[in-house]
Amino acid sequence: MNKPYTMKFKLETFSVHDSRTPEGKTYKAGVPLRSSEDLDRVARGLYAELDADKEHFVLVALNNKNRMTGHKLISTGSVTASLVDPKSVFTAALELQAVALLCVHNHPSGDPQPSQEDITLTRRLKECAELLNFRLLDHVVLGDDRYFSFSDKGML
Repeated sequence: MNKPYTMKFKLETFSVHDSRTPEGKTYKAGVPLRSSEDLDRVARGLYAELDADKEHFVLVALNNKNRMTGHKLISTGSVTASLVDPKSVFTAALELQAVALLCVHNHPSGDPQPSQEDITLTRRLKECAELLNFRLLDHVVLGDDRYFSFSDKGML
């Protein structure tokens, strides 16, 4: 018996076509991201294609109406760390013609509590964003079934 053909949606580096979330919702380019919950749903769709046992840092680009215009995987690290250079983040932001930015990375341990390195990186990214006239709206750390939002905690 032949297996039915199943189609997987792929995300290209600089344009978003479709992304399936764990809840089965579909997010397309132009979807407004208005909260950390929205980013969590979109990010989980993006991270479904990545190795769960490594830390990955992704930049999500938004236009002036906070609509998603693209994303880029900035860094893939080890089980405990991913080195992120602000130059790489803002080079991608310029290439994606972003107005506003959302940063997201995962913790393979499942605990989304940010490390001191995460806090320092977020502070540096915020400073750089202000210098380059980008709005850094949030940095979310994904855990197993929960997340940590720097914006929700007043740390941005």
